[in-house]
Amino acid sequence: MKYSFFTLVAFLIFSFNTLTSQNKHNIVFPQSDRDIVCQQCTQTFNQKPKEVRFSVVRENDNLYFQVNDKAWFNQLFKNPTDGIAIDIVSKDIYGCLEIRIGNPQIKGELLKPVFTTSLKSGLKPVGGNMFRVHVGRIPNALTNKELEFNILFLVNNNLCRYNSIYHLESYPWDLLDMGMYLDSLTYNPKKVKPIAEEGFVVKYKTLKFKIPFKKNKSEYSQQDIKPIYDSLRLTDFNIKTIKIKAYSSIEGSVERNLELQKQRANSIVAALQSFQKPTIITEVSSSENWVEFLNDIKGTTYENLKILTKKEIKSKLDTELSSELEPILKNHRKAILELELEKKDNYKNMLPDELVTIFNSAISQQNIKKALEIQNSIFEKIKGKEIEPEFLRKMEIPKQSKFVKVFNKNSAFRYMQDIRQSLIVYSELLELEKLVPNDGEVKYNLAAVKIKLWRHKAINDDETKLKNQINALKNYKIDASLIDRMLVNFHIIKAENLMRQRDYANKDESVDFINSKYKNFPLSDYDYLSLAQFFSYYANTALSVKLLENKAKSIDIDEDLLFYYLNLTLVDKNLTQDENYRTIMLNAININKERFCKLFNAIEKGGVTFQLLDDDYLSDTFCENCEN
Repeated sequence: MKYSFFTLVAFLIFSFNTLTSQNKHNIVFPQSDRDIVCQQCTQTFNQKPKEVRFSVVRENDNLYFQVNDKAWFNQLFKNPTDGIAIDIVSKDIYGCLEIRIGNPQIKGELLKPVFTTSLKSGLKPVGGNMFRVHVGRIPNALTNKELEFNILFLVNNNLCRYNSIYHLESYPWDLLDMGMYLDSLTYNPKKVKPIAEEGFVVKYKTLKFKIPFKKNKSEYSQQDIKPIYDSLRLTDFNIKTIKIKAYSSIEGSVERNLELQKQRANSIVAALQSFQKPTIITEVSSSENWVEFLNDIKGTTYENLKILTKKEIKSKLDTELSSELEPILKNHRKAILELELEKKDNYKNMLPDELVTIFNSAISQQNIKKALEIQNSIFEKIKGKEIEPEFLRKMEIPKQSKFVKVFNKNSAFRYMQDIRQSLIVYSELLELEKLVPNDGEVKYNLAAVKIKLWRHKAINDDETKLKNQINALKNYKIDASLIDRMLVNFHIIKAENLMRQRDYANKDESVDFINSKYKNFPLSDYDYLSLAQFFSYYANTALSVKLLENKAKSIDIDEDLLFYYLNLTLVDKNLTQDENYRTIMLNAININKERFCKLFNAIEKGGVTFQLLDDDYLSDTFCENCEN
């Protein structure tokens, strides 16, 4: 199996004092003189641009060292006995009943080193800016085992650096969604992991509610659900989807808690479904509320419970302690609802040709409001593939300023429906701008399309001119937060361009701008993911962690976003040893236990690395939750 080049590398430098007995292939393990003999290697790594990456790639039984910067590679290996050796580690040595003493330097089977002459002569390009060189073969006795590959960097045959590799799961990402003005600003509600037929809705909004439950009860108070009914009565929307996250407090049996949660969720769905005829798409998840329990006992006389296992905590709550903690526990029994509403379509049952006829009639009568409603219905039929996009050409709209909103919607819809229409839509918007030079919605749409075209080099526009165009939107009553979002996208693209030019200093300036601005506007889960991956990809993992750390402690975080955070942080002992990290891990276990446990698989089986189990703190959590 081939590992991704963007598998990341964790730098682990251990003590060399107890390693003499493990000396193989005449490798020297320096002790008191390490700073002297390893000075060259240390200096080269300290001066390594953070954008330089390297990894070990497996193809069948062959192992390759792969790097994206040949110049740095050549600096690393200068002396004839500078080189690389691969430590092949088998998962066999790990397990909840295994006794491991400390962190041995050589964990597995150490291959024969490869030195400077062979490394430099064997380094070959493998596409793009990547290069690789053969560094060994897997012994026959290990070929069918779960394996990982650590790297020993040698200077004059002295071990100076030991690197353990880990895998960071990747997700699709894009620029932050700028939306387009249709009737109002409309976004594409992308998921962190896209689903089939995903796309924007012409007119929608979301509502969020929290419904509390009493102990051992699945019935809710009518007063608690009244705000939902009131909201629906006042709108001309239908509920399209309901996402319910049901939580029980942690005392009692897991089985009883799960049963209660399902009953609670079902009672809410039944009540809301009775409010409308169209079937509501429902997504339900449930868990014990360990996250808020551990958060809420912090700073109280019960804080000592945090160090106990889940089983030990439940045992204590079987006593009078449960009554003492009831003021805290009662807040943990609840359901969090997210309702996605879609505007009712009064023309849904009309045939396409009928719709065009009454649309053209509304335009001739200058009934813009009715024309816009019919236009939405036509859009829905195109999205539902009942008619082709070319059907829009049948809509007769005079090129007059009074009909600009209708024109603007047609263009924006075609762009959101098919980004390949970008250049055509851009030209249409330029023509609209001539009709209404002070229309903020047209100017906003024009800038949004232009940013995308600039990213894909479909237009040659001066960077300064584009930035000024974005900033000028404030003169047309465009909200400052929307302008900041566009400027963040501008600098994401600029950073991408500077990265390709290896202009790391100016690239960092754009990254700093992004980091200073994203707090000025709300982010969707997909936006969080895109920004986090941007920071991580451009070698600012610490910024990714900072961006996501508060979200990771929230019980309603998107699952994929939480697991992306875990991928970023599980290898950092400074983070995992923090008492709050257990709360984050239990959050992940509650959301998807199987997926959490998989993080500790071998890289080639989709894990981060099984060598995480060297960490006693992570090992205890894994063994408590995954091995029973």
